Amino acid sequence: MNFERTWALIERDMRKFFRSPALMMSTMIFPLVQLIVLGYAFGGKIKGAKIAFVDQDRSVESRQIREMFDGIAAGPATFRIVDYDSAPHAIDDLRAGFVRGVVEVPRDFSRRFYQHDRPRIAFSEDNTDQVMASSLLQSLQDMVTAINTAPVQPRLDDQVELNVVEVYPYIEYAKYLLAGSTAMAIFIVAMIGGGITFIDDKSRGLHEGYLLTPIKKTELVMGMIGAGAVKGLMAGMAIVLIGGMIVGIPGLWNPVRLLYLCLVVLIASVAMISLMFLAMVRVSDPLVPRAVFGVLNMLLFFPSGAISPIEGFPKWLRWMSVVDPFTYTVHALRNLTIKNTGIEGIYSDVLLLSGFSVVMIVSCIALFKRQL
Repeated sequence: MNFERTWALIERDMRKFFRSPALMMSTMIFPLVQLIVLGYAFGGKIKGAKIAFVDQDRSVESRQIREMFDGIAAGPATFRIVDYDSAPHAIDDLRAGFVRGVVEVPRDFSRRFYQHDRPRIAFSEDNTDQVMASSLLQSLQDMVTAINTAPVQPRLDDQVELNVVEVYPYIEYAKYLLAGSTAMAIFIVAMIGGGITFIDDKSRGLHEGYLLTPIKKTELVMGMIGAGAVKGLMAGMAIVLIGGMIVGIPGLWNPVRLLYLCLVVLIASVAMISLMFLAMVRVSDPLVPRAVFGVLNMLLFFPSGAISPIEGFPKWLRWMSVVDPFTYTVHALRNLTIKNTGIEGIYSDVLLLSGFSVVMIVSCIALFKRQL
């Protein structure tokens, strides 16, 4: 294989790319919009949820519970309390969506409290929103645990305590999503360069014209994949740097870290562009790429763990993530951007993506054929 001829093909494709500023911007705008909108719309801490409080007992004990709610509202601000006189009225507002939950202190609460007869507090939740319901329920359970704690501890405490150690400070969802948005930017470049542009060039007879010159089939394939990989590297690093500054990734400009990021983005670009090239290598109809890219995007992006952990998937979806190059791209980028690991956190992903790329490229060369 002649490297000069391959480089000439890469140079031609890059010149074409730089002459289309709208195309360059489109590869970055959508991933950045996705990062900003999804990153700050999902995964945040629940704050300001409206909770109805119905005090049927009206005792000292029920007022203490009300004060504990006020403390949560003033501190973590998970919810704010609205007093109701009637439980049915509060339930009606819950069904109508005006409140997110109803806490009711029954009439016999104080009596059962002093009789040690398991006093109860009723919580009615809107379980159509599982995220909200789980967050509110956890806050209420913590409060009930505090109520049940004995005011005077024994001299020798035999209760088991759980000490929680957070290895990393609080991670906003936007930071968590950055790796997935970067992978999406690389995929968009692969979709355009390995799919749409490839089919358009083929339909114009450009590939046949190349093959009438001394350029060989292997050089043509490697040239197109190389050009796509360079564009993917540019788009991916742009999203990492711009998105990293937007969401506030600390130490982003560390030279060693940037080197590892470039390595992962480059290998991921080669893997995705070669995958798209293989999917389109025998396709001639220019409408086919536009029809299948939406489905491919869904099948590659969501099973990768870009939005939610893979451990929460059913088994059949986990198997999809195993063969998905997005999975290893997201894992490696997340290790570098959030955990700031070194080579030990990315080497297995890089090796898997490299092996995947080799298989894809060999398959592309084997399946590529002349149309004339």
